[in-house]
Amino acid sequence: MIEVPTAAGPGRLTVVAAARPRAVLWLGHGAGGGIGAVDLTVLASALPSGGITVVRYEQPWRVAGKRVASRPAALDAAWLETAPVVDEFAGGLPVIAGGRSAGARVACRTAGAAGAVAVLCLAFPLHPPGRPEASRLDELLTPTVPVLVLQGDRDTFGAAEVLRSEVESASGSHDVRIVTVPGADHGMKTLKSSPLGARDVRELIVASAAAFIDHVLVTPASP
Repeated sequence: MIEVPTAAGPGRLTVVAAARPRAVLWLGHGAGGGIGAVDLTVLASALPSGGITVVRYEQPWRVAGKRVASRPAALDAAWLETAPVVDEFAGGLPVIAGGRSAGARVACRTAGAAGAVAVLCLAFPLHPPGRPEASRLDELLTPTVPVLVLQGDRDTFGAAEVLRSEVESASGSHDVRIVTVPGADHGMKTLKSSPLGARDVRELIVASAAAFIDHVLVTPASP
């Protein structure tokens, strides 16, 4: 673990290094939990064997033991203050930014400033539950680099098909790919009656993320 000072207090990086790294995946957590979320944990466990170093970032509010997340501007500022440390650790390797829920929003909003080559979103919170009019689609469409979203079809913050429809209806050109996680809610949890069990969900998350990163690493960036 690496403690990183920021204006909001110390944040913390937890690194699982690949033996022969090809890239770094930098992930942030949600507003209701930490880096122990199932999707963040499974990526940190599985991807390093494929040459992807996974760095999970705990925001200062979480390190301080607070129960309520900081406001978006403060989250973005702490993330960007940490970017040079992640870049130094990457040693010139490509950095894919990402996170779950609020962490995905941070990664999208700061992708350009942080120099990310792609963004991986886990359970992007399109809108607060029951408030579809308060859309955050503009944040998801902010990055000019490829974006992958893994979204449950029971997500009350915006189900996968709703998210896909809004992205497809948006004006302009956007490289946003959406993978539906059948039966999953916002926490990537499924019901007994769901088509996928917990293990299937973990395998889908890992396979989708690995394929996306491989694609990004072999595809030349647009001029």
